[in-house]
Amino acid sequence: MDIGVVLQCTPPAARVVDLARRAETFGFSYVWTFDSHILWEEPYVIYSKILDETRKIKIGPMVTNPATRDITVTASVFATLNEMYGNRTVIGIGRGDSAVRVTNGKPVTVGELRQSVIELKGLVNGESVEYKGNNIRLPWARDSRTDVMVAAYGPKVLALTGEVGDGFILQLADPSIAEWTIKAVKDAAAAAGRDPESIYICVAAPAYVTEDHAHARDQLRWFGGMVGNHVADIVERYGDNGGAVPQALTDYIKNRQGYDYNQHGQSGNTHTDFVPDEIIDRFCIIGPPEEHVRRLEELKALGVDQFALYLQHDDKDHTLAQYGEKIIPAISDVVLAKE
Repeated sequence: MDIGVVLQCTPPAARVVDLARRAETFGFSYVWTFDSHILWEEPYVIYSKILDETRKIKIGPMVTNPATRDITVTASVFATLNEMYGNRTVIGIGRGDSAVRVTNGKPVTVGELRQSVIELKGLVNGESVEYKGNNIRLPWARDSRTDVMVAAYGPKVLALTGEVGDGFILQLADPSIAEWTIKAVKDAAAAAGRDPESIYICVAAPAYVTEDHAHARDQLRWFGGMVGNHVADIVERYGDNGGAVPQALTDYIKNRQGYDYNQHGQSGNTHTDFVPDEIIDRFCIIGPPEEHVRRLEELKALGVDQFALYLQHDDKDHTLAQYGEKIIPAISDVVLAKE
């Protein structure tokens, strides 16, 4: 299983670069960032600095969107980074959340997201695509290679993920929901004539290595609010009793009364009081190293290829180091020097 880390581009940018550099030192394979250019600093600029100061990790947004980012520009940015640093990028994409809503915009439709994934995959990988009536390509990007992974919760986006995405991003670590969504993605891939096992599965959730569960829950309650914000849109579309999404994903948002994007992704978010401790324990990973290992092995058994931990709490350095020193080695395959 690959291990990634998700960072906010909170100033100073040098701190973000430092965390990414140390993540590679500790054995992380991926570094992701939020993509919300008004709430935090511009991530695409920071990617170049991170790639310049590391050797192997892959870097990308979790997640960008086609509403605030023209996909031809996004493709050109990542193909350029690939040319400079040797195909070390990945793109997570969704319908749009904080970057869109802060500017009073709307998420793109499922159909628009589907077309954007198809076009972005083609362009960033040096292929010709039909775009607004023209056939276009990046003629200098023939050797560029970047996977485009789709973030999804609801049935329609889960289906398009399996049909056209290179990978699937689930932003929570609840095993039952992971199992349900992974099956939906792989079933859609099979129905589209694709190899279901070719879809790369990434589960992303906050992780806090600690014995103080109560403190960790208070630090990570923001995540239940963020997920609830996504789920609220799905419930509005499908209702909360139609079986379109798991009941476990909808029950807890009944007391949700709004969301303040000024506090998006922040510990102490005042609009997340509706999130119960049970949801935090299920959606996040909290506890000593052995509990993290247990949860990661559980996800791995469900077919998860990567766990990406959100590092948004008051003990970033300790959690990063514990993953590097104790947790990543514990879940790595053992290779003997002499058999």
